[in-house]
Amino acid sequence: MSPKELLPGLFTLYCRKTVNLFLIVDDESVTLIDTGFPGSADDILNAVTTCGRRPEDVADILVTHCHSDHAGSLAELKERTGATSYMHPTDAEFVRRGKTMRPVVPSPTVLSHVFYRVNLKGKPPEAFDIPPAEVDRDIVDGEELAIAGGMTAIHVPGHCAGQLAFLWHRHDGVLFAADTAANAFGLTLSPVYEDLDDGRRSLAKLSAYDFENACFGHGKPIIGGADEKFRNKWPAAREPAH
Repeated sequence: MSPKELLPGLFTLYCRKTVNLFLIVDDESVTLIDTGFPGSADDILNAVTTCGRRPEDVADILVTHCHSDHAGSLAELKERTGATSYMHPTDAEFVRRGKTMRPVVPSPTVLSHVFYRVNLKGKPPEAFDIPPAEVDRDIVDGEELAIAGGMTAIHVPGHCAGQLAFLWHRHDGVLFAADTAANAFGLTLSPVYEDLDDGRRSLAKLSAYDFENACFGHGKPIIGGADEKFRNKWPAAREPAH
């Protein structure tokens, strides 16, 4: 898992060729956004070393939601780094118990239905359990975090009831969009949602923010003009509260 620099101080890691994780490396510490599947800790910490830092420099871990490809290695990474972990309380409750799945449905595309049938249909929730992990801070919509120069937490349910996106205030705004949408074959809905209507409302909510760049749990980042691309797909519902 070799880190790739997207913007100064921002690196992406491609975990098991399916999910993107992100490292923010600044002068004082390292921030990790999402933790990949269970068993990913070695690869993540090797990437931290490749970026010129030590595992103990990882000070904060932001987990966007409870699914096993995003929260799976949180327990081991906390043990090995001593980092503070952050989640929305709805999903933090699941991760503390090692649970990751609630019922989902595919979004309305052929590829989404194929993804759902191959990866999820008929599998019990227990198939996606992860090692239980402590979450140090429950964070809610609109909360400002003094991390990496400033982050805004944005509650974006739909794909997952306790999902958070994070708006980093550097580089004219970097939105860590989690699984609100995907950008593997163009900017689209994610393959599955707990509540598709909530998911669409969350995308309209994100479109009200200003962010030049966007990073996704699945697919390529958008560097430059990202907010306009969101607004073209999902017109802004309202002005965000600041």
